[in-house]
Amino acid sequence: MKGDPTRHEIAAWITAAVALYLVLQLRLLPALFAGLLVYELVHVIAQRFTARTGGKLAAVGLLATVIVGSLVAAMFGLVAFVQSDAGSLPRMMQRLAEIIESSRGRLPGWVMDWIPGDPDALRSVTIEWLREHSKELRLAGGEVGHVVIHILIGMVIGAMISLREASHNPVGGPLAAALVDRATRLGDAFRNIVFAQVRISLVNTFFTALYLLVALPLAGVHLPYAKTLVAVTFLAGLLPVVGNLISNAVIVIVSLSQSLALAGASLAFLVVIHKLEYFLNARIVGSRIRAAAWEILVAMLLMEAAFGLAGLVAAPVYYAYLKNELAARRLL
Repeated sequence: MKGDPTRHEIAAWITAAVALYLVLQLRLLPALFAGLLVYELVHVIAQRFTARTGGKLAAVGLLATVIVGSLVAAMFGLVAFVQSDAGSLPRMMQRLAEIIESSRGRLPGWVMDWIPGDPDALRSVTIEWLREHSKELRLAGGEVGHVVIHILIGMVIGAMISLREASHNPVGGPLAAALVDRATRLGDAFRNIVFAQVRISLVNTFFTALYLLVALPLAGVHLPYAKTLVAVTFLAGLLPVVGNLISNAVIVIVSLSQSLALAGASLAFLVVIHKLEYFLNARIVGSRIRAAAWEILVAMLLMEAAFGLAGLVAAPVYYAYLKNELAARRLL
């Protein structure tokens, strides 16, 4: 075990804990993740890019500008796709409700027990769920503008911090150095979790796209909202374990609109993909932060209970950061 922590390290730990708590309480998680994403992308790419070029500060500045511009373009492109006819999420959700209602006669009895008995009951359950989760769903309504602004500001801050690091400005006193260590470990946790989860989501999305856009059409089946389902698979897949379950449920319900046999085939295919995700999660994420899938699930459960949807999203990164701090003190 390392020696006793200094007062500056203790102060930095308290400051980091308070800051991470306030990020969730003040709904600043999109800004934090956007800033970390830009910083880590610049940091990872700059290590290879600037090694072969002169003028490191200028190169990092150009790289940061390109990364921020690309992320902003991708964000608005995704919004445009979701709002288009091909990718309309509200229309797809309405269609899911219609599929469930029209398929009641084809479903097994044990499934029917979990589904409301008539359209009015289904509507009541939906309204109650929306009421209970209204705080989280505001992100999809009136607060979208604030979230976008927070994301943009977070990206700019991440770019500015990457430029400051490239300029080799002195860190400051011992407290500042301790705070920098906390920020570095948080960045490492974010990179290990998010970059690895993106790789896992891309693999899941690739195989799902092959199934929905290639295999089914070759078999003469054209599933509605296939492209939207691929996008949902990628976005939901950014959540470890849970996201895969969400996208799988949506795909099976849409498959049910064609036939019960197709829903069963889709379920069988997605079970295989889900097993693949568990393997990848253990191999990629687990090896990076030395955590089993059940540890991440417990962290997600506790954080969701405490902070709602934001806690669910933040849990893997926060947990990885906590393990980084404990490992640095040789407590793990």
